[in-house]
Amino acid sequence: MSSTVQITAADINKLRQATGAGMMDCRKALTETGGDFEAAIDWLRKQGQKVAAKRSDREAKEGVVIAQTNSDNNVGIIVCVSCETDFVSKNTDFVAFVQSIADAAIANNVKSTEELKDTTVNGATVSNLINDKLAAIGEKIDVTRFERVEAPYVASYIHGTNRIGVLVGLTTYAPEVGKDVAMQIAALNPVALDENSVPAGTIDRERAIVTEQIQQDPKMAGKPAEMIAKIADGKLKAFFKEQTLLAQPFVKDNSKSVADYLKSAGADVKVTEFKRVAVG
Repeated sequence: MSSTVQITAADINKLRQATGAGMMDCRKALTETGGDFEAAIDWLRKQGQKVAAKRSDREAKEGVVIAQTNSDNNVGIIVCVSCETDFVSKNTDFVAFVQSIADAAIANNVKSTEELKDTTVNGATVSNLINDKLAAIGEKIDVTRFERVEAPYVASYIHGTNRIGVLVGLTTYAPEVGKDVAMQIAALNPVALDENSVPAGTIDRERAIVTEQIQQDPKMAGKPAEMIAKIADGKLKAFFKEQTLLAQPFVKDNSKSVADYLKSAGADVKVTEFKRVAVG
């Protein structure tokens, strides 16, 4: 369905940056979807294009991510403070500023972004400190993500120069396993723990995309709906294998899955949940 909505060069560039698709394809995708960014990504995928689907953990263009646990390793938090330029995000004072916010989150057992912004650091609330920092550096900054995991053992991992933070909750103390799984999550960015944990909306979206891809294949012309649905089920199985943590090939040994690796670590070692936050 084409639309008369005006598509700007900035809109096209934003979609190009998110998907890697060509300029003309991005223009057509946005035109066909009335400028709806997420729908445009789906439109490109339905045309068979291999695009990088935007996810909720990629909200800030620049920023600093801190992931850490309390001293008992049973609570972990991730804090992302966004900014506009890498000049600020790489500044040691700014990194230390974000670290002070993360430390306060741990010390006060903070459970939400709102609670974190009301937390006091050196006599001032985080919200006021953010405003002061904004005035000092002249860039828009904010706490854009806050995640928390509580489990018998929580592992934390920061990848790169504070670009990606991961928390992994485990059923028992297993630091090496926690680090390995956290590195897996940082590298392959699974959407959920297992097939049963994938949100229904994500499954519906994927099914719609693969179904339309199948229907557009000339070899499938005239084929019954039951056959198309069966092929779509097979493609969804492949999606679950690629996109859910336990089914993914283990990055340190592709001959086994993450589930197999956990079994080899011990029957009592299981992942309860995980969180991943990235900037960029």
